[in-house]
Amino acid sequence: MEWNPETLQFLSQCFLHTLSPQPEPRRAAESSLSEAADRPNYGLAVLRLSQLSEALAVIGKHDFPKSWPTLLPELISNLQKAAQSSDYASINGILGTANSIFKKFRYQYKTNDLLLDLKYCLDNFAAPLLDIFLKTASLIDSTASSPGGGSPATLQPLFESQRLCCRIFYSLNFQELPEFFEDHMKEWMGEFRKYLTTNYPSLESSGDGLALVDQLRAAVCENISLYMEKNEEEFQGYLNDFASAVWSLLTNVSQSSSRDKLAVTAMKFLTTVSTSVHHTLFASEGVIPQICQSIVIPNVRLRDEDEELFEMNYIEFIRRDMEGSDLDTRRRIACELLKGIATNYKKQVTDIVSLQIQNLLSSFATNPSANWKDKDCAIYLVVSLATKKAGGTLVSTDLVDVQSFFLSVIVPELQSQDVNGFPMLKAGALKFFTTFRGLIQKPVAFQLFPDLVRFLGAESNVVHSYAASCIEKLLLVRDEGGKARYTSADITPCVPVLMNNLFNSLKFPESEENQYIMKCILRVLAVADISSEIAGPCIAGLTSILNEVCKNPRNPIFNHYLFESVAILIRRACERDASLISAFEGSLFPSLQTILANDVTEFLPYAFQLLAQLVELNKPPISPSYMQIFVLLLSPDSWRRSSNVPALVRLLQAFLQKAPNEVNQEGRLNQVLGIFNMLVSSASSDEQGFYVLNTVIENLEYGVISPYMGNIWNVLFMRLQNNRTVKFQKSLVIFMSLFLIKHGATNLVDTMNAVQDNIFLVILEQFWIPNLKLITGAIELKLTAVASTRLICESPVLLDPAAARLWGKMLDSIVTLLSRPEQDRVEEEPEMPDIAENVGYTATFVKLYNAGKREEDPLTDVKDPKQFLVASLAKLSALTPGRYPQIINENLEPANQAALLQLCGIYNCQIV
Repeated sequence: MEWNPETLQFLSQCFLHTLSPQPEPRRAAESSLSEAADRPNYGLAVLRLSQLSEALAVIGKHDFPKSWPTLLPELISNLQKAAQSSDYASINGILGTANSIFKKFRYQYKTNDLLLDLKYCLDNFAAPLLDIFLKTASLIDSTASSPGGGSPATLQPLFESQRLCCRIFYSLNFQELPEFFEDHMKEWMGEFRKYLTTNYPSLESSGDGLALVDQLRAAVCENISLYMEKNEEEFQGYLNDFASAVWSLLTNVSQSSSRDKLAVTAMKFLTTVSTSVHHTLFASEGVIPQICQSIVIPNVRLRDEDEELFEMNYIEFIRRDMEGSDLDTRRRIACELLKGIATNYKKQVTDIVSLQIQNLLSSFATNPSANWKDKDCAIYLVVSLATKKAGGTLVSTDLVDVQSFFLSVIVPELQSQDVNGFPMLKAGALKFFTTFRGLIQKPVAFQLFPDLVRFLGAESNVVHSYAASCIEKLLLVRDEGGKARYTSADITPCVPVLMNNLFNSLKFPESEENQYIMKCILRVLAVADISSEIAGPCIAGLTSILNEVCKNPRNPIFNHYLFESVAILIRRACERDASLISAFEGSLFPSLQTILANDVTEFLPYAFQLLAQLVELNKPPISPSYMQIFVLLLSPDSWRRSSNVPALVRLLQAFLQKAPNEVNQEGRLNQVLGIFNMLVSSASSDEQGFYVLNTVIENLEYGVISPYMGNIWNVLFMRLQNNRTVKFQKSLVIFMSLFLIKHGATNLVDTMNAVQDNIFLVILEQFWIPNLKLITGAIELKLTAVASTRLICESPVLLDPAAARLWGKMLDSIVTLLSRPEQDRVEEEPEMPDIAENVGYTATFVKLYNAGKREEDPLTDVKDPKQFLVASLAKLSALTPGRYPQIINENLEPANQAALLQLCGIYNCQIV
């Protein structure tokens, strides 16, 4: 297969025809491509065709024009030569190349460099572009006016040329209105309007001819929308004609999916006009009713394509219908047009749409089986035009009375005994219930709960997904004051049937990994009382699903909800009945071992978090099966994947808490501290290293850890010397505070000074005092404030008169920490990522909320750190009256002196 223009033109036309909505040209093109595929060099020719334009766009983004100064002059020279001979194969190739390299001017942030590049392109290409555009327009006019309207073969390349000119126009005008285009606006707009108002029967009736004409019209609509948004003042003289042209065009655009792009771009233009200062175009009598009747309703009604998507690709249907990814669909844009008009004409829109809704419902009532799409259209209008309160989930509508509409229109669908009849209507009713759930009174909604459970058995993937989503969202509804509207007492009686139907719905074809159902399972397990009768079938069902997805993890959202469901079931069931722990272990262990043995990388972090949860629920001594995992955990190989580290730390913390004696055997503590050393040496994992170290300090006796303290301090001081990030210094302050609380100030000072004489006071002055005020988090704040207070009130090193200045500075930092709001004392510095550790792909760690480690307060005996501070100072100062007021006066900032005095008054303590 030769690499010549004829070959590329042939392949291009074949590929275009494979997208044709007409079966004949599509099949012919597929047959031609099948034959061509057997010829030599076919693959290279296809690569050249498909990627050439994209390659130029990529190169142009970086090299053009500075590093490729000859490209544009060559393109212009070749364009002018091709224009002289009307060689439209070459003209369109050149325009396609120009379109690719000019795309850089769309959507890029406006910079001086970008504007300089744009000026270069405008100075050189704006005039040749207009010349070829007007030349082609003249050829189209003469060809179309000839007998028979001209041959499609002649018109096709001309329309493609105009489409490319329009896309280049869009790119060159995107940043701002260029002077050349402003001066020649009349020529451009005249041709633009002509393409919106003129029909080309001979081309439109042939093969893909209508699609080609529509592509040009859609490009024109995008151009006039751009001018409407960015150059409204200069464009206003043309606005009335274009609004009329677009309106007329829309009333004649058929419902065929091949014309969706044109319909959507045209409606977007009218929407932009409706929200502008020129909205008065819609004020004339009869305009809004006509738009509603001839544009909105036809485009909101269900089409065959929508029904096909509903049945064949439920995930995409839900993404568009429920999750708002339908921004470029006719249904959504038609409703956006109504919302735009309602910005200035709310009452007229509300009255007209309310009447349309009543008419649609009346039509349905005359013949429900035949006219069910009218009811669907009515429901869709109410839901789509609802308004959401800012920052909340509550929605409202002025179109209907929600309560009466729900009872008269929605409830009959929900109470229908045939869950499989008219599935799209059922889905619409469920969506309405979900959308307006906050406005439906509890007795009414609760009475329908069994019907929602019943719809989980519907064969339609969309219907059982919407039923699950409705139940899940209802359980999240909160009344004023934040109290949950639906409690465990409400749903627990029906949980056995509900869970059975949820698990059964996962057996429907295509719903085996349905994320809406799994999310509902999670929500029910979070709300209901989990008895052993419920827990047994649930853990069996979840582990069965887990075993299946382990074979080929595909849906990360479904898998996350699955593991969260397992975690919340373990937590809530075992907290209620500890005897269930062994049953859960028996069910889960084989699945977790499969994940570990088969190295299912996507699931390893989840498995480690679940194991941590199970370890924490056990009472010592830990069983041999867990100790086998502990041995695996201590192996350096387990820590090589960064995505596993947070989960492994979580599991290691659980073992340190539940098996401290076993940690001190067979050299395991040495291995644990080796892991700490490895983690704390890197800025990307040092926080995880401190989690390990803090857990060691909290759970092991001082006699066990004291031989290792010299090495621990050496590691920390080395890191402090080499890479002292703010995060590390704060973590160090927290660690030193925890050590002091657990093992006393004397042991803290002595172990540090054993590494280097008087290093403690250096660390105190250079790191503890300046970083103390940066501590955040309620438990961390209390821990560091109390530890620092004990240090200045109990440590002989700081009670020495020679350390009076440090004592004062430490108190100043404590008062800052306790008296000032977080935003006034903390300025986070951005941490520099450790680039070397992030090169290449790694699976990410995702935290399981329901398997999270519960933060434990190491100072349960101290309720208020402020009271602890002033009471400790009062007790200390009473021993040497007159000494500390002077130190305070000399070392505390005036604001902190006043704050300390205020605290003394609040807690009735006196520093003498």
